[in-house]
Amino acid sequence: MEFLVHGSAFSRMGEKMEPTTMLHYIDEEQNALTKILDDYDFSSDSKLKNTNTVTILATGSSYNACLSAKFAMETMADVTIVIEEPYHFTHYGRLVKGTDTIIGVSQSGKSTSTIEAVKALKSSEIQRIILTSDLKSPIAEVADYVIDLNMGIETVGFVTKGFSATVLQLMLLAIKIGVSKKKIDTHKLDELKKELYEVIGKFSVVIDKSNTFFEQHENVLKLGGRFVALGYGPNWGTVKEFETKFTETVRRPSQGFELESYMHGPYLEANWEHTLFFVETPSCNQSRSQALASYMANYVGEIFKITTDKSSSSDTLGLNVMVSEMFSPLLLVIPFQLLAYRIATTKGIDLSRRIFDDFDSVLKSKIEKVEEN
Repeated sequence: MEFLVHGSAFSRMGEKMEPTTMLHYIDEEQNALTKILDDYDFSSDSKLKNTNTVTILATGSSYNACLSAKFAMETMADVTIVIEEPYHFTHYGRLVKGTDTIIGVSQSGKSTSTIEAVKALKSSEIQRIILTSDLKSPIAEVADYVIDLNMGIETVGFVTKGFSATVLQLMLLAIKIGVSKKKIDTHKLDELKKELYEVIGKFSVVIDKSNTFFEQHENVLKLGGRFVALGYGPNWGTVKEFETKFTETVRRPSQGFELESYMHGPYLEANWEHTLFFVETPSCNQSRSQALASYMANYVGEIFKITTDKSSSSDTLGLNVMVSEMFSPLLLVIPFQLLAYRIATTKGIDLSRRIFDDFDSVLKSKIEKVEEN
């Protein structure tokens, strides 16, 4: 096993107390991702120069992070990426012909399905890369190369900082592959790094705006019966993470749809109990999103928009940030992370109280140790 990219871990970001809630970790994201970018080694690596066809194995928030980063990875690294749920892949799937790289993603490093899927490919000539925040976890033992997520161990079960760190690390890996393949020169590398620093530097502003937005609409959000988010492009991953976070915390029916997919059936269930979020970035798809929002306004309880554009509408959270579409998930997930926490707490849900304590042990969805054959 070799460490392909390795940054020093940290957890407190200089604070005197260990974080205990989602909100602490959300507040840490700007410093955490800045440190990841500061520490990253963008030099060419011969092990990556022949990377062309990649299968990524991940589940839950890790899957959503991969979906968020997919467009950026394919664009910057000039690769084809397939994302698979590892359990289904192991039992029913097949590798795409020509696959040269497997990437397994598990923030905790204990996901049984991801570990087993990566182990099954040990005898192949395909390089196996792992992304995890715990370099001593079981998944680190079954890979050729391990990438440290470089954000410490997130002790709260509803991951936020870890999600954003995974998205960024995948984007940075794509840049490194692009450099290794001579697709990204020094000038382009500097441009990409500059934009990422600027985007990450806006996190605190986005948090403030999201808090204000919540406070303006707290009464409506508190009463929401069903939450739906719609996004396009890389923000399909953003709305899938919305689905995960709201389901875990708000504990009301919540679902994230790719924009066009929603138009092919799911819209038929819409009623006054539904709260719809439209996630928008400047794109050829934005006008279609706006047209759908205008139409659905007559059939649902509330419609909100979250956009990177500027907006004066009270129902729109306008971030007013210039950002390329491929990097936009880094910003657009933050409002949903914060809203998940604040809606849950305003509903009286105690997120510090563990439920289903025996789930992992009974269902064996997480493991502590792996023995290689």
